[in-house]
Formats: sequence, C-alpha cells, structure tokens
Amino acid sequence: MTARLPLAGLTVVAVEQAVAAPFCTSRLADAGARVIKIERPEGDFARGYDDAVQGSQSSYFVWLNRGKESHVVDLARPEGKAELAKLIEGADVLVQNLKPGALARLGFDPEKLRVTHPRLVICSISGYGDGPMADRKAYDLLIQAESGLSSVTGGPEAPARVGISIVDIATGATAHAAVLEALIGRGITGEGADIRVSMFDVMADWLTVPLLQEEGGKPPRRMGLAHPSIAPYGVFTTRDRQQVLLSIQSDREWAKFAAVFLGDAAYGSDPHFATNVQRVCNRAQTDALVADAFAFMTKDEACDRLLAADAAFASVNDMAGLSRHEQLRRITVETGGGTVSYPAPAAIFRGEERRYGPVPRLGEDDIKEAAA
Repeated sequence: MTARLPLAGLTVVAVEQAVAAPFCTSRLADAGARVIKIERPEGDFARGYDDAVQGSQSSYFVWLNRGKESHVVDLARPEGKAELAKLIEGADVLVQNLKPGALARLGFDPEKLRVTHPRLVICSISGYGDGPMADRKAYDLLIQAESGLSSVTGGPEAPARVGISIVDIATGATAHAAVLEALIGRGITGEGADIRVSMFDVMADWLTVPLLQEEGGKPPRRMGLAHPSIAPYGVFTTRDRQQVLLSIQSDREWAKFAAVFLGDAAYGSDPHFATNVQRVCNRAQTDALVADAFAFMTKDEACDRLLAADAAFASVNDMAGLSRHEQLRRITVETGGGTVSYPAPAAIFRGEERRYGPVPRLGEDDIKEAAA
C-alpha cells in the first residue's frame, strides 16, 4: 500500500517559466502537492530549449515539470486575471518568477495578497532582488559571471561556465527549502509568508568561502580539477592512460596513503609533505611524487591500492559514463512522446513508494476541465 505523500492536499499555483521556479515546484509535486502550472498561450519558453528527448521534447521541461497540471492563462486579459485570482483563492502556495514587479502590475502584489490571503505562502524568485540592479534581466550564466562564480571555475587560462544551470538549480532548491520552512511555520502560527529569493543572493551565499579568502588576502585561483587549499587533490594518469581524481583530506590520510599507495611510510613524516600546509606549499613536488606512483600502475591496480589505503578517489567520467553508471538510480516518467527514464530525485524516503506524475502537454488540463 502506497503511503500518503507528505504534501498531499496542498495546492500550489506556479506562475513560472524556465528553470529556477519549476525546480522548486517539481519537488513540491513529487511530495504530493497539486501544482497548477500557469503557462502563457505560447507556453513556458523552456519547452523550446532543445529537442533532445525523443527528438521533440525539451530535456529541461521534461525534467522539471513532471506531475504538474498545465493551464494556459492569458494574464494580459481580464478573464485571465480573474482565473488566476480564483486559483489563488484556493491555493496554499504561490510561486512566481515573473519580472520584478510584474505580478503587482497584474493586480497581484504579494504584500496585498498577504493581507487578503493571510495563510498563503508566496515565494517570488528574481535575478537581483530589491537592490540597485533589480530591473535587470538575469539568466543563469549572467549570474555566474556577475557573482564571480565563473572567476573561480575553470583552469588557469580562463574563467568558465559551470557545466549545468547551477544558479537556477541552486535558486530553485533554496526556494523549495524556504517554502517548506514557511509551511511548517504556518502549521504552528496559522500565518503564511512573503518569501523573496534572488539568484544573485543565492550565489553570493554559496561563494562565501572564496569571498572570505579574497578578503583575507588569499584570493582563490582557478585550478581546473585541482583544489586550491588541499594537496594532493587532482587528476592523475595511470599506465593505461586512464584518469583518476584523488583527494587526500587529512594528514592522517596522507600517512596511510604514503605507506600503502606510495609504498614508503617515510613520506608520511617527511617535513616537506607531512602536513597539508606543507603539501600545498610544495604542490609541484607532491603532485610529481603521486603522479610517478600512478604512472607505474594500471587503473585497476591503482584502484585496488587506493581502496587498500582507504583513500578517496573517483573516475573522471563523462555523460556517457554517468548514463551507464552502476550507482545511478532512475525513475520513469510519462510524456506526450512516451516514457522517459532519467535520474531519480536524491532524497530517499525508506518504506515509502513514490510515483512520479506525467509531464503535461501545453494546456492539457484546460482540455480535461472542458471535457468534464
């Protein structure tokens, strides 16, 4: 028997598009909430980001809109505004990522909604919040650059983009946590909330460590797959030309690594290598020492030796490697083009079976309501 999902009975109205807000509401839908996705007549523009899924559907949209209802509402028309007002009347949560001030201009100012709907949890997602750049358009890569994230990403030769929409995803995850926090608070006080989450604020928070390093006079450097503060921590190549990413996190780990993997316990107490501070100061020597050891082993031999040393390591995979990875958990989701398999949400609730709803066609639930 399938257990009742924790958010069953809650209604979420999502005036959303792209990635950040849909990430938040997809997780609410997974937990059992009824998520009513409001789409403009031409649809969420993320529907057109690519056609990678079955040759016709957007990978972004298929990932982030499972289990939702799609309602086409033209908010530029009075009847569209009236429909949204009716939906909000019955909602527990309103999530929106329209341009700053757009919802208020449509007649749905969050501050006024808090007065007329005191139990409503409202979450507004924006690029820059209420600061001096509030009116700027903001997309994932723009915030990566503006926040400084790209300056600490990539190799020494140039800054780089993080390979996924990290700002959008981080913002959606932050919004999701804030909405759940507000719902818990409502359960205690009976009061909803007016939550504001900006993409820039989320990234600034996540960049606290390199910011403090900069302000402490030790600015971080771009090092590719190496680590600016830890050594050895980087990619090493085996005799059969395979790459292994090694991470030694403590001096105790180094001592065991030296004895078991390098085959010489003396390196564990050598003053050039005994502490992480010294290994970082002598990074070139440290890395050369480790690289020489890897070069004499095949990948299988190196992995066996690393396991014996209880060292942390990983293969340097690509997406093909992830696709066939033995550790990968998957879910299947129905779409207009058929069944799609992709990675499962990370949280596992033991003893609770989760089923994931289909990805809606544009306006699919308007058609269902008309038929009813």
